[in-house]
Amino acid sequence: MTTLQPRPPYTQEELEKLYPKELQLQLVQVFLRHGERTPVNNRFQNTGLAQYWPYCSSARRMRAIAASKEDLSTWDTWKWQRKMEGLGVNDDPILARGPNGEDHSICTLGELTDKGRQTTYALGQRLRHLYVTQLGFMPEIRSNTDDLYLRSTPIPRALESLQSAFWGMYPPPTRTATFTTPTVIMREFGEETLFPNEAGCRRFRQLAHLFADEAARQWNDSPEMDYINSKISKYMPPATPRVAVDGHPRLSGVMDTLNASLAHGAETRLPSEFYDEKVRENIDKISVQEWFAGYREDVEYRRLGIGGLWGDITRRMEQAALKGGWRPGINVNDGDAKKQNGNENSPAVKMALSGCHDTTLASLLASVGAYDNEKWPPFTSSVAVELFRRASSPDTPVPEASNSLISRLTGSSAASEKAKQAALENHFVRIRFNDKIMRVPGCALPGNHLEGDTSFCTLKAFMEITEKFRPKDWKAECRMNLDKGPYQEGRERAGY
Repeated sequence: MTTLQPRPPYTQEELEKLYPKELQLQLVQVFLRHGERTPVNNRFQNTGLAQYWPYCSSARRMRAIAASKEDLSTWDTWKWQRKMEGLGVNDDPILARGPNGEDHSICTLGELTDKGRQTTYALGQRLRHLYVTQLGFMPEIRSNTDDLYLRSTPIPRALESLQSAFWGMYPPPTRTATFTTPTVIMREFGEETLFPNEAGCRRFRQLAHLFADEAARQWNDSPEMDYINSKISKYMPPATPRVAVDGHPRLSGVMDTLNASLAHGAETRLPSEFYDEKVRENIDKISVQEWFAGYREDVEYRRLGIGGLWGDITRRMEQAALKGGWRPGINVNDGDAKKQNGNENSPAVKMALSGCHDTTLASLLASVGAYDNEKWPPFTSSVAVELFRRASSPDTPVPEASNSLISRLTGSSAASEKAKQAALENHFVRIRFNDKIMRVPGCALPGNHLEGDTSFCTLKAFMEITEKFRPKDWKAECRMNLDKGPYQEGRERAGY
């Protein structure tokens, strides 16, 4: 619910079972929630909780890029420190101070803290131990990032967490003197699909509010909410004294401050009632229901909330299976594998690291039916989507099917389609959440998984499951059904 307690590394016995010799790892896509941060809003200052938190020593080590010549022919870095200022009596400006009077290392709202940098660095170390040391899948020494794909949302804590994880996986001693500058891919907010984008998708925002309203009706007068109120309602604002899903602050806002405070020092603690085990358990259960029930039940909710990201994920795996590797910028559905921005002769990507958010991870899992009875993703949680190839199957690109008359007469088009289906059936997808194996229910059906292990879903079956909620034109679909309620495309259980 707050700070992740990672499990020990896999033992050799576990490793042999999790990565059987009959399968070869082809592509790993890791989606990591940012590390520990401050709350995104100021709340509960009436309890004595400090408004300013002193956990961001990066504020004393800021760097900015600046042109060192007027014609911009040379550039340099400018080192500076940040101090925060607030409003005092009569709106006079005052220097922001932490709970013990500190005026340095003061964080902004929602900022990645020192602990968040440490835990995401440690995540990178764990990725290195598994994929470099234990499996030998990634290189020990790196001179470039050609076989890596680095991506982040535009939110600074996600980008900084990605950077920390990369440094943990490949610290300076593991990079050559000629190591080239890595590229991190980002998008504008309006086109971002690396998290459920309420701001960029009007219909999804509407659906999210409808499901939140449903959660309020279900839980506001429940025994679980009554228990929460028996402990902490006395700390709520006088104008809105009852804790509620749609209260002020919202229940998810209470959880935000609670989790952020619990992840950090005693100087920024709430009263002890907030940390009552049953209070935390009830808040977590209700918040998960409010935010993620829509993915389990509503096809349109899945499609607009996370379908675009699953589309990206499966396209990469499809290209890896059919084209001998995924190369960003190459469209697998173009007849001649036309280049968009990519290079057909460039190295294939073996690992993708994406800095994202709690809602990303839970939505990915819930939308494929793999999030039942799970808690809210802790800070620095991660989802790994792994693609394997059956070792005995050919490792050669599958020729594109052609619709030409000659192809139809000679049967080469049918043969190509048959080869494609065989390749998809000989590749397997597995999902790990914080090193725990997750199971997609539709993959357990006969013929949809590796013999004897339902956690390895055939790529063919996995694509059929996610294709059902993959948007064709996300922006256009975000403008549809605005005068309608939920379940416009049916109430269908996720993961089939």
